[in-house]
Amino acid sequence: MNSRRDYRGGRAALFDGIEEGGIRASSSYSSHEIDEHDNDGAIDGLQDRVNILKRLTGDIHEEVESHNRMLDRMGNDMDSSRGILSGTMDRFKQVFETKSSRRMFTLMASFVVLFLIVYYLTK
Repeated sequence: MNSRRDYRGGRAALFDGIEEGGIRASSSYSSHEIDEHDNDGAIDGLQDRVNILKRLTGDIHEEVESHNRMLDRMGNDMDSSRGILSGTMDRFKQVFETKSSRRMFTLMASFVVLFLIVYYLTK
């Protein structure tokens, strides 16, 4: 939550004083009265905004990198699960092809027992 607050604060600092038409002009300045001190202040303001943008893009980059790592791990886990499930499906095919009533009863009983165990463990 703190990072979201920092983001909003950084965004407010970044866009503070900017309106739709560009940078807000102060009423005390005319186009001929801007001196070097005011230019230095404007440059410092822009430099601060650039630094804020740099930090924001760095944070976004880190977040994207962590999400990519997480997605890679999930993809690897899904691949391994797919391998396990395909082996299980092959075994089911073998069981159902033999049509042995004893094997079928054992399989169904083991599913019921497994379901009850998982049900009571998650309860």
